[in-house]
Amino acid sequence: MQLIYSTKLWLKKSETPLARNTMAMINKIRFFEVPQIALLHKSLYWLHVFIKNGLENSMRVFYWTPLFKSRLSQCGKQFYLYSGMPLVLGKLTISIGDNTRVSGLSTLCGRSSGEMTPELVIGSNVDIGWQNSINVGQKIIIGDNVRLAGKVFLAGFPGHPLDAKKRALGLPEEDYQTGNIILENDVWLATGVTVLAGVTIGEGTVVGAGSIVTHDLPAGVIAAGSPAKIIKSIGENS
Repeated sequence: MQLIYSTKLWLKKSETPLARNTMAMINKIRFFEVPQIALLHKSLYWLHVFIKNGLENSMRVFYWTPLFKSRLSQCGKQFYLYSGMPLVLGKLTISIGDNTRVSGLSTLCGRSSGEMTPELVIGSNVDIGWQNSINVGQKIIIGDNVRLAGKVFLAGFPGHPLDAKKRALGLPEEDYQTGNIILENDVWLATGVTVLAGVTIGEGTVVGAGSIVTHDLPAGVIAAGSPAKIIKSIGENS
């Protein structure tokens, strides 16, 4: 291994003709390209897309969706799961309304250390985007027509205690660190929003990308920042 590393280093740094010529030959091999034949490769591209989409849809319909629905306590009509299946961790009861879409690149986690079974309630006509992480400490309610963009984090419990000694022992968080999260109807959380335990976001409110919501937000406002603050009411002129 050391010999291979030393040889690569010599080829990159040496100014000798042998090293330069060898490196030039290696680069020609590394960056070799097959000439593009427009009609042939365009046809192959669309054939690839057709086969790929067909396989993905077959897996979605016949495997991922029924597998995930078997984990739910309730699932409404026209549920649409895409990009695989969400990772479900811990104790968690999950119910989903009608016409809801969920990315398989999401994590749904329930707190395991408490006595109660955490509950995740997802309404109708909801979009849960890719790489969402929903951590349910007690209860999280996502109302109808809610939109969660990518990388949204609903943090119903932190996972660790504040006391450093307890944390070093691997003990779970204290009960007082957990809380409900309620997203009322028509809420929209943009990319990268974090919502902490104990927070309610009012109907129709929009939270800007990358914000951290640490306290309740009223209905019908635009909020942003860390911590999130109200910028204006929806409908106000700029």
